[in-house]
This record gives sequence, structure tokens and C-alpha cells, in this order.
Amino acid sequence: MNIKTQVQAMDALVSKGAIVNAVKTYFSETANTSDYGNVNTTTKDQMVEKMEGFVGAIAKVNGITHHETIVDSNSSASEFTFDFDMKDGSKILWHEIIRRKWNVEGQVTSEQYFQA
Repeated sequence: MNIKTQVQAMDALVSKGAIVNAVKTYFSETANTSDYGNVNTTTKDQMVEKMEGFVGAIAKVNGITHHETIVDSNSSASEFTFDFDMKDGSKILWHEIIRRKWNVEGQVTSEQYFQA
């Protein structure tokens, strides 16, 4: 499986705001995640539930910018800026690096978020 092609396709979905679909399509069943808020998931289903809750709390997407991606062997690092108005009146402006590990089937096995 060509990991670079998988990364590009997943990043394209994220860039369009289809974050839940990206997880459903590209995560392995046992994928784990870790973010800088110390929220962790240990399965695809947990991550789908987390992302559905997050996306459901967005009132307005002001912008999602994909800056660049680096792919090396079975690892990738994608840089994004997310700008959202939330339903609770708060605003989110995240500039982050998303580091992913991929298996030979082209599925994400691990995803970690870092503030950029």
C-alpha cells in the first residue's frame, strides 16, 4: 500500500471538514490517539465517537488550512490550522501537527496531536 497516497487522501478529507469520514475510512480498528489535552482513545470506534461529538459542537467553520505534509516510511506529519466558532460561543484556533503511524494495509494505527 502506498502510504503517501493514503496520507494525501486522508488530509484532503480533513481539509474539507470531513473529519469523521476520514477516521471511519483510514483508521484501523485498534488505532489509538493522544492529544495535547491528554484525551486518549484506544479504538477506531472511540475516535469516531470523539470526533462526532466535536464536529457536532461546531457552529461555524471559518477555515481549515492544510499547510504541508511529510511522509517517511510508515510515518507522516501533517500541519493544519483549524478555525472554528463553537455552539457554546467559544472560538477554536488550533495550529497543530498531526503525527500518524500507518500499517502495511494503509490504515492509521496511531495518531498524536502536537501544538505547532
